[in-house]
Amino acid sequence: MRFTNRTEIKIVPSIYIVLIAVFITNVFVNIEIMASDSEQEIGFSHFLPNIVTLLLGLYVHRIGQSFDFDSDGETLNFKNNGVFFSKFMEYRVQKAEFPKRKLGKFRFVDYGIYSALTIYIRSRRKKGYRKYTFNTTFLTRKKKKGMVASLQKVLETIPKPTA
Repeated sequence: MRFTNRTEIKIVPSIYIVLIAVFITNVFVNIEIMASDSEQEIGFSHFLPNIVTLLLGLYVHRIGQSFDFDSDGETLNFKNNGVFFSKFMEYRVQKAEFPKRKLGKFRFVDYGIYSALTIYIRSRRKKGYRKYTFNTTFLTRKKKKGMVASLQKVLETIPKPTA
């Protein structure tokens, strides 16, 4: 099965632009208030919209990643990539490509506003598992269920290692 969230993440650059516009507008409003001759003092409430906008911007930056999953063939491929400059360059890239037999276990968490897939890969070089976490927030619910079902099927079909 192959999944990608390319169509779902098209809204992320627009959200960035709106947040930047709100931030800049509020900065100019605060400058105008400070420059006015009125005796109104600037308090915390004047900076609260900028703080909220910065927090929303950090959140969107954190979750605004494309996700690609491919379980066709003998390998599993996972890839996260940033969204904003993705047409020009790859940044914030995280990849994992490995044979299906090396998948040890996986964990999928979905908190509504954030979801992530953590995979654990068996390694011959070191004892235990290597851990990779991929952001899957912008995958649709149907794709998330299909991906989990595909990974469960992979785990059922691979032989268990003997200790």
